[in-house]
Amino acid sequence: MRVALIQMPIAAGKDENIETACRKIREAADGGADFAVLPEMFCCPYDNSCFRPCGEAADGPAQRALSSLAAEKGIYIVGGSLPELADGNVYNTSYVYGREGQLLAKHRKAHLFDIDVPGGQSFRESDTFTPGNVVTTFETEFGVMGLCVCFDMRFEELARCMCLRGAKCIFVPAAFNMTTGPAHWDILFRQRAVDNQCFTVGVAPARNVKASYVSYGGSLAVDPWGTVLCQAGAEEALLFADLDPARLASVRQQLPILSARRKDLYEVRER
Repeated sequence: MRVALIQMPIAAGKDENIETACRKIREAADGGADFAVLPEMFCCPYDNSCFRPCGEAADGPAQRALSSLAAEKGIYIVGGSLPELADGNVYNTSYVYGREGQLLAKHRKAHLFDIDVPGGQSFRESDTFTPGNVVTTFETEFGVMGLCVCFDMRFEELARCMCLRGAKCIFVPAAFNMTTGPAHWDILFRQRAVDNQCFTVGVAPARNVKASYVSYGGSLAVDPWGTVLCQAGAEEALLFADLDPARLASVRQQLPILSARRKDLYEVRER
């Protein structure tokens, strides 16, 4: 299956960002993509002051645009994430649309990004967002796929749950910053791919050094052996990765990690 990684710039205006996303998705479809993947918070700056004003309830304008485009182009769209307004709360939510424009999955970011690194990045998503509480997978003709958002990917338990449900690829709209990105971005996606013997795809916004929150960029796709198949730099980019299910089967046969798991040992017990 062919996956398009859309590392797009994020403007101040929501309408402009939706227009950019749709234009890049059309380019992805024209390039033969089966999946087009957008970055975290693709429709607004990654800033607590922007989330609620740019948020939308069910069937909002960004959701309608992605659903319509998925049906028009006959591709899957992993719609990055956007601020979802529901029940008085704001969620950091990723929507996935199928080839006929139907909503296949919705993942509310479960682990909120509250970080304070001395001399580095400080940010508190919990000042605005409410966490989700679901492990998210969805079915395609290529098999089961997993979905999470940015900070979620740091938690191996979540990735393993998706894998045990049969996920062949984990899609991760994300926005690592200039503190966490250089330190952990590449190694995290490679390690999750190796641990779970699956493909991982991380898509981030293009870097804008003038933004209040500076994205690291570096969107990438990794195979089950930990090999980086493609990777962007800091700038706007449209990358294509061809993910071969036979590669997944081959790696799992060579290194039987999943089948050799000792579930009888994996429990913390009082001594």
